[in-house]
Amino acid sequence: MRLCFGPQGWPLALALLLGVVVAQKLPTRDEGLFQLQIRDKTLFHDSSVIPDGAEISGYLFRDTPKRYYFVVEEDNTPLSVTVTPCDAPLEWKLTLQELPEEASGEGSGEPEPLDQQKQQQGTVDEGTELFSYKGNDVESYVATSSPSGLYQLEMLSTEKDSNFKVYATTTPASDQPYPELPYDPRVDVTALGRTTVTLAWKPTPTGVLMGQPVQYCVVINKEHNFKSLCAAEAKISADDVFMAAPKPGRDFSPFDFAHFGFVPSDNNLNRGLTSNKISRSYSAKPKASDIQKVCIGNKNIFTVSDLKPDTQYYFDVFAVNSATNTSTAYVGTFARTKEEARQKTVELKDGKVSDVFIKRKGSKFLRFAPVSSHQRVTLFVHACLDSVQVQVRRDGKLLLSQNVEGVRQFQLRGKPKAKYLIRLRGSRKGASTLKVLATTKPSSKQPFPSLPEDTRIKAFDKLRTCSSATVAWLGTQDRNKFCVYKKEVSESYGEEQRRREQNQCAGPETRRKSEKVLCKYFHSPNLQKAVTTETITGLEPGKTYLLDVYVVGHSGHSVKYQSKLVKTRKYC
Repeated sequence: MRLCFGPQGWPLALALLLGVVVAQKLPTRDEGLFQLQIRDKTLFHDSSVIPDGAEISGYLFRDTPKRYYFVVEEDNTPLSVTVTPCDAPLEWKLTLQELPEEASGEGSGEPEPLDQQKQQQGTVDEGTELFSYKGNDVESYVATSSPSGLYQLEMLSTEKDSNFKVYATTTPASDQPYPELPYDPRVDVTALGRTTVTLAWKPTPTGVLMGQPVQYCVVINKEHNFKSLCAAEAKISADDVFMAAPKPGRDFSPFDFAHFGFVPSDNNLNRGLTSNKISRSYSAKPKASDIQKVCIGNKNIFTVSDLKPDTQYYFDVFAVNSATNTSTAYVGTFARTKEEARQKTVELKDGKVSDVFIKRKGSKFLRFAPVSSHQRVTLFVHACLDSVQVQVRRDGKLLLSQNVEGVRQFQLRGKPKAKYLIRLRGSRKGASTLKVLATTKPSSKQPFPSLPEDTRIKAFDKLRTCSSATVAWLGTQDRNKFCVYKKEVSESYGEEQRRREQNQCAGPETRRKSEKVLCKYFHSPNLQKAVTTETITGLEPGKTYLLDVYVVGHSGHSVKYQSKLVKTRKYC
């Protein structure tokens, strides 16, 4: 799209609309002149001309259509028009008007009489409709080859007065006005707390590959996601300007009219200032808005803080070209912050094992208050199912924060009259069961058995027969008792079912006597050689078995290794 400029730099398209046509051949665009004029905001402010390659902002009154125009002077010209609704859904259509023959021919250069211009304007046809749309999405019309002519963009807002943005260009391949979205444009919630939510998204290729200045703006609110940045900004402006809305039948204050560029009359001014009742409704201190906009530079991870617990929020991310101020919306998301902790705190007794159950995504608080002075506290945590997060604070000071799988032992430095608060946070996959012990008493024998880092059971395929299976597992330097159990399962028994039944805290006492294979003691001073094997016999051909190994501690507490599925050979 090339804009044609007439005398004094006014666009020729505007002159065509008024019927005043300069008798000369349509010129090509002077790029230097165009860039100078496009920086002059007064040139296109509230005019009906759309410049080539620049985004303009406009305002629509309800049920009042508005028309914009531009000229494409050469055939086979690429064309792209993008309309961004802000406050409300819009109806818009793009039509092609034929240029008047006088616009391209040689003439005397004298303007026609006004009555003749009006007569000619009344005979112009409605043109050819190229595209139409109704809604609040950011929508574009794109054509790789467009004919020359006068293009008309007609817009209408039927719900309420509304802001909008329009961008049009005849060089869409090179302009790239809007930042490009990555292949995955979703905003992800990576962490969720009572008052914080952490967001992450993939960076736009516009900034990474093309080197254009791009920053990200995050919008937070409690109502809904926004489809464009201008929609969010319109909401923010509405909250600021109309914080105290007048009642039906009451006039706006002079300040509100001035906000839209209207100068109030003396009568209105006096009326607004002398009516104390009206003045108070606008002089009230505005409350904090429920919508926030934060621009964070080029980071693609952001933590929103100071949120309310147990409240649903909507989050939107916009990539903004800092040079052109154009923006593109990512696919927004929403999340509900966690509830305040209202549960009771469980008291731990020195040297006693406590069973703890945590709901899915839930948490539990344990309190340990030694009655005597102590130099060290030993904490044992046995996660029976999935991993859990363990946090320990001593008199409010954070001592540790770790994820625990299986059995873990922690040594905490003591302090006279110190109190310890232990927070256990469950898994997202399902409920969690734990055994927890805290003690200040030194003991050479731990209540829980020691475990190797790898608690898998290894099956040897080459040693598999029709009636036996050979397995191996790792031990430690401590002498422990190991018990092996087997159970025949169906062929459809899969890993998901095995995981659901993988309760490490369920000891051998929960198994049938017929499932027991053997028990034996094992250890090795050399960890590199702390491995033992066992051949399980008495199996049937072509059957699937679930094998379990339990390691039993000195106090009777046991831990189960990861279960192993084996299948005997069908033919031997």
